[in-house]
Amino acid sequence: MALAYSAGMMVGSEAPPFSLPATDGGHYGLLDFAEAQVLVVVFTCNHCPYAQAVEQRLIQLQADYTDKGVRVVAISANDADRYPSDSFEAMVERADERGFNFPYLYDESQAVARAYGAACTPDIFVFDGHRRLAYNGRFDDSWKDPRKVRRQDLRLAIDATLEGRTIDFDPVPSMGCSIKWRED
Repeated sequence: MALAYSAGMMVGSEAPPFSLPATDGGHYGLLDFAEAQVLVVVFTCNHCPYAQAVEQRLIQLQADYTDKGVRVVAISANDADRYPSDSFEAMVERADERGFNFPYLYDESQAVARAYGAACTPDIFVFDGHRRLAYNGRFDDSWKDPRKVRRQDLRLAIDATLEGRTIDFDPVPSMGCSIKWRED
């Protein structure tokens, strides 16, 4: 497991478009979330312990913010040939087992992950209603143990974005397993 940190895009950057298959049998693109006041795009995967550690927190976040116009979308871009536990079939199983309440998309070509500058799992991007980047950083200050969380960075970023404010703290990059890029 190679540890990596998010590098992402600059605040204010426009969300790159995407159109990807989902574990629920659908196909989602950026425009499918047009009604969302805030869109949270999370690059993740099945096998990474850092990504696994925030799954339940992502589910709870989506449940807590649905009525406020926030939508979460998770995208896996790992090379499934080298990491079979990140295959689309395995993603379908994981989303079902965990009860994901947000779309879980497969970026097989890795083009979307590259467009976003994603580097790790999880790598979290928060976009405002105009799909401009408001935040790229960690979920909270305790990736491993939710009982030790003292600062909920993602929730603070979402709240500020919903209120039309800029983020009033220095974002800490996400950290996690490196995205498993295809070898050409």
